[in-house]
Amino acid sequence: MHHEDSQHVVLVSSDGEPCGTQPKRSVHSASTPLHLGFSCHVLSPSGDVLVTRRALTKRTWPGVWTNSFCGHPAPGEDWADAVARHGFDELGLELTELSLVLQSFRYRATDASGVVENEICPVFTAVTSSRPEPDPSEAMEIAWSAPGDVSRAIHHAPWAFSPWFSLQVPQMDVYRTQARPSIGAADS
Repeated sequence: MHHEDSQHVVLVSSDGEPCGTQPKRSVHSASTPLHLGFSCHVLSPSGDVLVTRRALTKRTWPGVWTNSFCGHPAPGEDWADAVARHGFDELGLELTELSLVLQSFRYRATDASGVVENEICPVFTAVTSSRPEPDPSEAMEIAWSAPGDVSRAIHHAPWAFSPWFSLQVPQMDVYRTQARPSIGAADS
């Protein structure tokens, strides 16, 4: 669904009601208006989670490790379509088992260059058995990781990750799974 509207984001009032649109290229600034976004955390069939490092050309948080992908729904586009479209465009993924896990997640953060993210940002999980093929303008590196490892890394070094990722992970059941027993010696 690559229509022209995908170049616009949906602006919302403080109670989440749509109140206009703005071209995506101009929405992120030092005074970014509240708008709709989403985050998706992609799992493999074996339960690993795909983490990605944002391309250096990204407008916000370039080069920072984050969840699998984020995006903005186009005006009038439903969440599932927006997630599917971004998953395919950014990472070449076919997604199944889409699940809304944090319905009312919202955050505002300012990156090192002074650019603000200000989003009402529902958080989804999905499963893929596709091999990711990242668009280099979106993700410069990817890694499949055990959710517990991701959770521990964020707990110890939240500054090393995007602010939305650091805020989402502690609220998500998928990252609270018990460590899987490792083969061989237990790590201490």
